Amino acid sequence: MSLTIEVVRTVPTTAAAVGVPVGTSGAVPKSLGLSRAALTANGFEGKPGQTLVVPAADGPALIAVGIGKPADLTENGLRSAAASFARAAGKRAALATSLADLDGVDPVGAAKAVVEGVTLANYRFVGLKNDKTGSPATSLALVVRSARTAGAKRGAEQGAVTAGAATLARDLANTPPAYMTARILADKAVEIATAAGLGVEVFNKDQLQAMGCGGIVGVNAGSTEPPRMVRLTYIPANATGHVVLVGKGVTYDSGGISLKPSDASHASMKMDMSGAAAVLATLGALPALGCATAVTGYLMCTDNMPSGSALKLGDVLTMRNGKTVEIHNTDAEGRLILADGLSLGAESKPDAMVDICTLTGAVLSALGDRMAGVLGNNQALIDQVRAAGTRTDEPTWQLPLAKEYRKLLDSHVADMRNIGGPLAGTITASLFLDEFTNDVPWAHIDMAGTMKMDGDEGWLAKGATGYGTRLLIDLVTKFTPFS
Repeated sequence: MSLTIEVVRTVPTTAAAVGVPVGTSGAVPKSLGLSRAALTANGFEGKPGQTLVVPAADGPALIAVGIGKPADLTENGLRSAAASFARAAGKRAALATSLADLDGVDPVGAAKAVVEGVTLANYRFVGLKNDKTGSPATSLALVVRSARTAGAKRGAEQGAVTAGAATLARDLANTPPAYMTARILADKAVEIATAAGLGVEVFNKDQLQAMGCGGIVGVNAGSTEPPRMVRLTYIPANATGHVVLVGKGVTYDSGGISLKPSDASHASMKMDMSGAAAVLATLGALPALGCATAVTGYLMCTDNMPSGSALKLGDVLTMRNGKTVEIHNTDAEGRLILADGLSLGAESKPDAMVDICTLTGAVLSALGDRMAGVLGNNQALIDQVRAAGTRTDEPTWQLPLAKEYRKLLDSHVADMRNIGGPLAGTITASLFLDEFTNDVPWAHIDMAGTMKMDGDEGWLAKGATGYGTRLLIDLVTKFTPFS
């Protein structure tokens, strides 16, 4: 359910819940009707994430929303506070808040963060449920002073676009695999591209074979569902640079012949296309945001299934750039399809390439479920990726592209093999991908740990997180070509 957003001077009479920001110090807003002593007595100190619902006999419920130390307030803090407000509002449909009116954060950034926080916390995946009520909130009023109105309106518009993109990525990744095959994902990409005014091309199995994309064709060999590669293009007038984004779109990953165990991790493998979902959602948002960077997106879409025709251990594939790869584990399939995408992307000689994928369990072991790993061959690009992650609260941590581990990928019968052994799995996977970048500045985002949440937390919702969507949007809209 979409959220209607408006910027107003006073709280609308229709509001059912009003979020009132309260810091750990300073005056308590009179509109709340409670002293600091009364708030403290009820366990509310104004710390980030704290909320206290003050019910009213008539009129809207007032919700004290903790913002921490007012002097330390940031856009990330506002996003989290807005998410806490949305959750505390419960099933109330009409929300209003003055969170975007606080000094210390510019009105554009403040409004954008608040809209993102409420929208993303308000997210519910309806899917195949008979109950289609979905998200509880239907409207959000940002109450701001006249001097901040113009900026708040711009920020609210931007926040609606970025949060909408992240919501789209969540919807795609949450959809059961029978309802999100490679063909269906490609059709969805055409629909989104057409609506946004993007260029779009879809390549089928025969075309991929003719193009020499042995990675994606090989991974698809065991499936009854054919693969698809989608190329999306966004070309603004007087573009200031060109970035290629490549997304892993494995719509279901059984592991192939190297079958995954039947556990909770296996059950979440419908989300193995989260990288492609993030790239698609990012491209769809760029025209509305007036992005000045030209962006090409590659969605590498297939499933990975075991059958009599499936890829076998010991098989050798020839990739788009001509390199040969011996298969030592069919569950290391994401790097095979990304290799083709990176090879194609490099042929256009862009200023930078970024791939995003749910690639290795090793990154989850190393970094947990709240940050992604980033590696690459260009520190300036990695720095831009990390800065975008910080601004959007989609954090990354840099791991080394340690060349001394490249020998672990050596093969006796081919140029390389597709795994490097039991240790340093995220690094060896990245070294594999680096073989297909043709020295184009490149960054690799391994989001295997951040693709899903087991429960609601802050602006994150249970299920697919849509991680990387807002990060990529921020990256390409602020992208600075290297000298």
